[in-house]
Amino acid sequence: MAQCLQSVQEFIQDSFVPMVAVLCSEDAEKVTRKNNLNFSELVRPFCRLTSEGHMRDPNNQIQVIKNLKINISNIVTQPPQPTVIRKMLSEVVSVSQPADGLVANVITAGDYDLNISDRSIKASVPWYNNWKESLMELSTSKFFTATTPWFEAYRENFFQSMPASDHEFLNHYLACMLVVSSREAEPVEQFLKLSQEQHQIQHSNEYSYPKWFIPNTLKYYVLLHDISEGDEQRADSVYEEMKQRYGTQGCYLLKINSRSSAIGSDEQIPDPWSQYLQKINFQNQDFNDESPSVVINSKNIENSINAEEADELDFSSKDGVPNNFKAHPLQLDHPSDPGGHLDSLEALKCTAPVSEAKKQTSVTTHGACLTLNDHDRIRQFIQEFTFRGLLPHIEKTIRQLNDQLVSRKGLSRSLFSATKKWFSGSKVPEKSINEPKNTAGLLYPPEAPELQIRKMADLCFLVQHYDLAYSCYHTAKKDFLNDQAMLYAAGALEMAAISAFLQPGAPRPYPAHYMDTAIQTYKDMCKNMVLAERCALLSAEVLKSQTKYSEAATLLIRMTSEDSDLRSALLLEQAAHCFINMRSPMVRKFAFHMILAGHRYSKAGQKRHALRCYCQAMQVYKGKGWSLAEDHINFTIGRQSFTLRQLENAVSAFRHILINDSKQTASQQGTFLREYLYVYKSVSQLSPEGPLPQLPLPCIESSATRVFFGHDRRLAEETSRRLHHSYPHGPYGE
Repeated sequence: MAQCLQSVQEFIQDSFVPMVAVLCSEDAEKVTRKNNLNFSELVRPFCRLTSEGHMRDPNNQIQVIKNLKINISNIVTQPPQPTVIRKMLSEVVSVSQPADGLVANVITAGDYDLNISDRSIKASVPWYNNWKESLMELSTSKFFTATTPWFEAYRENFFQSMPASDHEFLNHYLACMLVVSSREAEPVEQFLKLSQEQHQIQHSNEYSYPKWFIPNTLKYYVLLHDISEGDEQRADSVYEEMKQRYGTQGCYLLKINSRSSAIGSDEQIPDPWSQYLQKINFQNQDFNDESPSVVINSKNIENSINAEEADELDFSSKDGVPNNFKAHPLQLDHPSDPGGHLDSLEALKCTAPVSEAKKQTSVTTHGACLTLNDHDRIRQFIQEFTFRGLLPHIEKTIRQLNDQLVSRKGLSRSLFSATKKWFSGSKVPEKSINEPKNTAGLLYPPEAPELQIRKMADLCFLVQHYDLAYSCYHTAKKDFLNDQAMLYAAGALEMAAISAFLQPGAPRPYPAHYMDTAIQTYKDMCKNMVLAERCALLSAEVLKSQTKYSEAATLLIRMTSEDSDLRSALLLEQAAHCFINMRSPMVRKFAFHMILAGHRYSKAGQKRHALRCYCQAMQVYKGKGWSLAEDHINFTIGRQSFTLRQLENAVSAFRHILINDSKQTASQQGTFLREYLYVYKSVSQLSPEGPLPQLPLPCIESSATRVFFGHDRRLAEETSRRLHHSYPHGPYGE
């Protein structure tokens, strides 16, 4: 199981947060660009509130909001392209590798001592002998970090890269920040231009993306002042005019850049931005030259992550070669290559170092013009915007939606139902959700009561009012099922299940069957694997938090498919961790699914992760008498190590196949020997004076050899045949 620093409640809350758009003037971008950041990147590390928020629900009850996080991003007029998202997720997994040089985590399960960690336990944590004590200690230890950080990085970026859709409102913009520099000749006029631009993007038919929560979007006016260059008195004067025009709760004066980058450069200022800046921003369509995506008023300056090239086997290079293996994971040789893999090994040897040239050595400094006081000002700005702008806007919107639904519930719904009855004739029996239906092209108008209920549910969910959210989702689910709107129904089922789980005090058990139905609907009826994957990731974390590892493993395995090797590899690996963390650890299932995960990692081009999976599985198969499985694993470890230019590890793995009594066929043993000799030749070229290998090959001493020749078999058979013809009933008759 992937241990996580966050609780499952925190993970879900951070996966669905209020969305805020940003429109900046060109001069405002110049102010933030001094720090190698755009405005949305500048405020990103400070978007989690450090104090509680409060708002009143429609029943006038105070709702406490804790640990709220908001998402502030530039407006992009096209959704991220699927190919770009896939490449981004692959890169995120590739650069996230196990830490090196730390104490390993050993879990004893039956007769097995398994090192299942990524060496991410601090040195102060002892080695464990009992798996139950180990899990309890790991779940409470402050020294413990994620056992599979690549999976968490994938999961986080997967949720962030999900485009907004029409059947839900969780990823729709609730507000828009309009940012203007105090150095503008006419800042108020510039605010007016940005406001008109935002209105055009939201309401004109020219733009279908991004999506907006309600027609009357909250606009928050931010005057950005550069302390090192600007006139502070003029900035204060303009801000006073803004307060008169927009109100004190609708605008803010943000002062930054207290120093120039040249002054005080030797002072050590924290850099909270590096961990947030992805190497590949899914909003910046750099991978696809034909992409029409346009970032409005933004020069995206996403910077690269310089990841450490380290893992369990002390690898120092990263594989850049795609894996085109088509064979079954337990198949040793390819039918199309009966003579071995020497040619392919040569190709891998030539191409593997290419990725070294792609490593970025330059390190970009962020926030060079900002002091700690500037950090505090940005943090205070986010809190003021949230408490005095965003939360009152959400509270007002919830009340308006509630009033509309209460007033329209009787007349509108009854009239709507009567109209359908008049024009449709006799009532059609309601279909079961398991029956096939044709739901293509079914869309509700924006003002439909069903969507208003869903909109209110999403708003309540975003501000942690899970009781009211569950009630609304449950009501919307019934309406969508009655209309056979299966995409909408699946979305309501998914969020109803999550809301039930997050309700304080757990008044009702987690409805896992809601999630199962939603996943089935997403996959089979809507053909939307992205939404099905999101649903499965959420449900698996909930099930694991309830120690239902078997159900979580079954769910993860069911989500594997041929359309994505990377997703299948990650989920198979998580399923394997579920098996090892069960009350009675299923060690062989753990190993088998790690083998399957390694195979899918290899097909996805993630050679280092593939090698790690095979090495972990080898702990189970080694020395247990399963020689064929052990041969396969050693063979694969050898090939992956050679691909990664780990020649000593490759020689060791291939040698293990040859030193024991083999049950392989003669041709297969010949293949193993040829590949071993080829790899050893590569090693000997690096150190030609090294000793020759010692292999247990058969040795024949001619002086001690005796050869015995028997009679000719063919002659004996001919004699027997003649004897049979002469004495058909035997030589002595009957």
